[in-house]
Amino acid sequence: MKRTLVACLLAVIILLPGCGVKSESGVTIDYGSSALYTKEDMDAAISLIKKEFDTWKGCELHSIRYASDEQCNAENLAWMNDLEAANDAMEQFTEVICFVSDFHSPKKNAGMTAWNEDTEYTDWQWWLARADRGEWKLMTWGY
Repeated sequence: MKRTLVACLLAVIILLPGCGVKSESGVTIDYGSSALYTKEDMDAAISLIKKEFDTWKGCELHSIRYASDEQCNAENLAWMNDLEAANDAMEQFTEVICFVSDFHSPKKNAGMTAWNEDTEYTDWQWWLARADRGEWKLMTWGY
């Protein structure tokens, strides 16, 4: 009986929807677990991250993963609101979310100086914020 229960629990954990899912673009998405955000909330944020990443010529995105609910705290929310105010924007954010990604830079930068050539970047942070369950805004990214 115990073995059957353990086997069932393991099967449920392994088959949880959205955990470590490889997208059609070959990017692994790890939604983790969140008491704050739904998969749809996260997908909306990930969409903005991918849109920005697509402008990085020659870089190859490997994975995006939800940082954790612990990162979605009052201190980081205040930081997002400070960034917004510094850009002379007036939106008052009520939610913050963080993802981390792994990607590879181009073998030759072809004039771009942002990346070390042919380098794997890991745990690259992406910070987004929104007001009252509205649209996410990509605020900052980097280490």
